[in-house]
Amino acid sequence: MADRTRQGLSPRRDARETDVVDSAVTADEQRHLPGRGAAPARSATDPYGLLALSRTLFDSTDAREILGLALTHVAVLGPFRAELGLLSNGDEPVGAAGSADAVEARAQLRRLARTDGPLTLPGRPWCWAFGLRGPEGVLGHLAVSSRFPPREQDRFLLSMLVRLTAAALSLAIARRRQSDDARELSRLRSQQAGVLGQLDALRTEIRQQRTVHETLDRVAALGSGEDGLTRALYELTGLPALVEDRFGNLRSWAGPGPPTPYPVPVTARREEMLREVALRAEPVRVKDRLVALARPRGEVLGVLALMDPDGTADALTVFALGQAVRSLSLELMHLRNLAEAELRLHRELVEDLLEGTDEKSAYARSDAVGHDLHRPHYVVVVHCIGRMTDERLTRPVERAAAALGLRPLTMRRGDCMVLLTGTRPDEATLDEALDREFGTHSWSAGVSARCDCPGSIPRCYQEALRALEVRQRSRERDGSTFFDDLGLYRILGPGNDLHELEAFVREWLGSLIDYDKRHGTDMVQTLSEYFDCGGNYDETATALAVHRSTLRYRLQRIREIGGCDLADVDTRLNLQVATRVRKIMLGGQG
Repeated sequence: MADRTRQGLSPRRDARETDVVDSAVTADEQRHLPGRGAAPARSATDPYGLLALSRTLFDSTDAREILGLALTHVAVLGPFRAELGLLSNGDEPVGAAGSADAVEARAQLRRLARTDGPLTLPGRPWCWAFGLRGPEGVLGHLAVSSRFPPREQDRFLLSMLVRLTAAALSLAIARRRQSDDARELSRLRSQQAGVLGQLDALRTEIRQQRTVHETLDRVAALGSGEDGLTRALYELTGLPALVEDRFGNLRSWAGPGPPTPYPVPVTARREEMLREVALRAEPVRVKDRLVALARPRGEVLGVLALMDPDGTADALTVFALGQAVRSLSLELMHLRNLAEAELRLHRELVEDLLEGTDEKSAYARSDAVGHDLHRPHYVVVVHCIGRMTDERLTRPVERAAAALGLRPLTMRRGDCMVLLTGTRPDEATLDEALDREFGTHSWSAGVSARCDCPGSIPRCYQEALRALEVRQRSRERDGSTFFDDLGLYRILGPGNDLHELEAFVREWLGSLIDYDKRHGTDMVQTLSEYFDCGGNYDETATALAVHRSTLRYRLQRIREIGGCDLADVDTRLNLQVATRVRKIMLGGQG
């Protein structure tokens, strides 16, 4: 009691203050105020209680807690009652929440907005709302009531409490903002680190992609073709790179050696694979390969692939393959256009040479297509049974010519392939090469004599046709015949008078021809086979598929019908020539 007296506070005063505080703050709010009771109770004339309160206020970072501490300290400053505290951010009021007076006070505080002013509450002769002002404006209001108007000293203490409360709220708001700013800064720094990481990854990716572009551009500038392209792709990816044509034949390989022998795909499976890959715009994994199609204008011209059995290909590898296949498409399209243009020029040149053209023009055009027409040439005509399409006839003949090292000018004419070559082909190797491409018993060929100038090419073409005709009408239709080896048939070549030939045939074979027509027999054919077999009875009987005695009977009838002696040399020669002329020149007529 003595201590309290020394402080200027009476027991009655302390009891009244406690009653006022308890009536002004609800039990829930008292629990919410951790600083309650922290400030020592002092007399209304002693301001040191505010100094102790200020330390508690400024230590708090919660706006509602600060407002609650201020409300709790109102009664200590004088004969006041804390009615209500309200923050401008729209939170629930601090103080006597729930009472009808509190609801009315809250409504009046909201109408005051950013100013101070009186409040009208039942049973409160004096009630005033103090604005809690900070650097950013009014932070809230503190409503205080009394049974009588306060003295100047009491009003001063209230204003000091309001200023301390406003300052503490401003500091709490600043701390909260600083904390929020720190968290936001931390988030932004983390986000910045992520963006910088993405930027570095993007920069690395762009640098790698630029390396790919520069490498492929260098290959294109040097004109290295498919080999240069696969070599560059192998260096960029570290994976073996290869180019195949649409049929699966290997065109180029870079990296560890290709399998030997190179596997030949099944046609049906190959076509199915091409269809599946064509459905995708990007490279597709097919077993142990990454496959991309070179298909300019939608036509598959080739396949570019990377061997990746371990599945190590990354995004850069896929990008490099995609860029490389674009370069391959341009390369193959360029080669296709060149081949078509060259083929067209070759065909036009060969056509004119076969029909006859002036030598000056022929030399100039042959130089343009890279063919030396100044050397002696030979004309080769190849016919193959059943090969009616260009693809099935021209490609095998061109491959056979390449295998023989001929490098000819070629064109298709009718159902035959015509080759104009500066090298006389060897008969054995020519037959072997064409047998390999077409198979045996399916082709025949005629080769002209030597041609020394372009003006003689039409004549040589007719010689090649004559040799082909002789081959096709002979007993062995398959194989090649050289005009130089025709012997007697060279005299019976193109340009002879057919009427004279027909007369010659009628003179020697007319009676037999007429007899065959009247009786449906084969006397002329029997005589022709007899001569072709060299007069051998057994071979002739076998060729005609008749008995030896039947052959003897027929030969006897031929002697009787034709009135000829087969033992006479001149008669035999004329009869044999007549049978050959009828067969070769007249096509079995006459």
